[in-house]
Amino acid sequence: MSAIDDIKQRLDIVELASEYVSLQKSGRSFKALCPFHVEKHPSFFVFPERQSWHCFGACGTGGDIFSFIMKKEGLDFGQALRLLAEKTGVTLVATSSQRKETEDKQKDKLFQINETAAEYYHHLLLNTSAGETARNYIARRGLSPQTVERFQLGFSPDSWEALQQYLMTKGYEEAELAAAGLVVEREGGSSYDRFRNRLMFPIRDIQGLVIGFGARALDESLPKYLNSPQTLIFDKSSSLYGIDQAKTAIRKDNLAIIIEGYMDVLTAHQYGWENTVASMGTSVTERQLTILKKLTKKLILALDADTAGEEAVSRSGEMVDKMLPVPPSVYGWVKYEDAHDAEVKIIVLPRDKDPDEVIREDASQWQKVITDAKPMIDFIFDTVIAKVDLGSAKDKSSVVEKLLPLLSEMKDPLRQAHYVERLARLLKIDVRALGDTLRRFRAVEKKRRVNKNFQSLTTLVPISLSSSPLEEYCLALLFQYPELRSEGMRLSPDYFEHSENRELFLKWQQNAELASLKSSLDIALHEHLDSLLAKVFPPTLGESEVEQQQSLNDCIVRLQENFLRSLEANKEELLAIEAETGGVKAQLAMLEEQGVEVSQQLKEVFIKRGHRRQPVARRSE
Repeated sequence: MSAIDDIKQRLDIVELASEYVSLQKSGRSFKALCPFHVEKHPSFFVFPERQSWHCFGACGTGGDIFSFIMKKEGLDFGQALRLLAEKTGVTLVATSSQRKETEDKQKDKLFQINETAAEYYHHLLLNTSAGETARNYIARRGLSPQTVERFQLGFSPDSWEALQQYLMTKGYEEAELAAAGLVVEREGGSSYDRFRNRLMFPIRDIQGLVIGFGARALDESLPKYLNSPQTLIFDKSSSLYGIDQAKTAIRKDNLAIIIEGYMDVLTAHQYGWENTVASMGTSVTERQLTILKKLTKKLILALDADTAGEEAVSRSGEMVDKMLPVPPSVYGWVKYEDAHDAEVKIIVLPRDKDPDEVIREDASQWQKVITDAKPMIDFIFDTVIAKVDLGSAKDKSSVVEKLLPLLSEMKDPLRQAHYVERLARLLKIDVRALGDTLRRFRAVEKKRRVNKNFQSLTTLVPISLSSSPLEEYCLALLFQYPELRSEGMRLSPDYFEHSENRELFLKWQQNAELASLKSSLDIALHEHLDSLLAKVFPPTLGESEVEQQQSLNDCIVRLQENFLRSLEANKEELLAIEAETGGVKAQLAMLEEQGVEVSQQLKEVFIKRGHRRQPVARRSE
């Protein structure tokens, strides 16, 4: 039995969920106010028989014990696995990768070194005469002792080897300090402290572990900021300064404010905006978004009022564009909103002002800036239109060409109509003509997508229809036959009910090479992957690429069918419960509306499979 299965057997979903919410018996299930969004009426249900949970309200998502703890604690799968393994007494053993075990030990050592260094820097700041310059700088910037303590600010002395000597007395080796990025190795073999005469900002991950440092020069003749280099535990592009302190407020406020600098975050937290994090001077990256989307769907980006700020948004948009399974365009942020039901807004700061300055000068002004944050779509509209001559027919055509993909990707018809009317008004063109142009564009896009859809299905997969074997068969096909990758990208992660299978699929999407995939996995997932790679297929399957594709296509359709039937079953069960207990009409109406869509999708699945069966009949109120 794998560690994942062992944990699932030992830990009941009802027991786990009840640690976070007050569950009430409701038929064969339990219900509560959803722990992931604010609501007045219970929409969060736990199903003991299936060992699953589902929110029928604003979240609209569900899963098992792993997905619950991942969403609740803002963890990735590996972190959730370790947490639940410790909780249930399950030992995680690296049976398939000695390299992975060694790497984990190295990471633990680097965490220890960084924590020890942070304590050392903090002590020097607070308790030595050498730290007076840094203390004076902190006082000038208006930071309180509480803020200094909370974020464990420190001071690195103006010495080439003070930290190195201190850490070596603690038993750490010079090579380990270099691996942590705290010392720089010379060509001759000696080394020196990387950070000297600087105000130190420990950078922590979401769990509070010190992964690196930011450092502000106290000598103005030196480069202002210096960060830890990339190490085994630190990558600037996948880190957010202040996330450990901000995660609770982000979840509570359902909003994350993203700014650039360390001092901006410190001042924002000190003045009460504790849902603030920093991208540390870089454009927001895919991995930073991955951290945030586990906590909230609402983001506000603070930008400088200059061209550089606009370019940063553009680069981030292109990044999200690559991240999402939608047609290419320059409007990745808008598609991020649609794909994750998210809301992204922009703060345009006063010229030559940082958030830190705005807040310290007038906190009410900062609140106004946040309140007046501009929706991302409006920002893109304004940015595109500001660069053209609205009196030129050619420029008007260029604007329409650039904004049509954005308008086309909007799923909400009312939202789309609003922006079509706005664009027509700005360009002083006929709204009906613009609407016709949009419809033609969408028709072309729809035809292009349909041509990429399901191929005819003629072969049945020789396995049972139970979800876990089907999921594992599908994954085994993808892992053992790399030529199926393009077909496999049509799969949705939502089709995988089991968290370990969903996590493996997501990792597979991000890593085309098997070696790269393996190196990215935690111990238990590595073991699970090995079992899938060892799965034996019929000999004829390996001889025919057509048969491989047909097997995968059938897997995809069956997984989609299982997913849709699960939605249907959840709806039917909740309807039955609410009928017995007198539930909320609004929720029932919403479920009924969803039921129409699910039934229609099921019908399409049956048509693809060549069956004459009809989808499950919807229960009337």
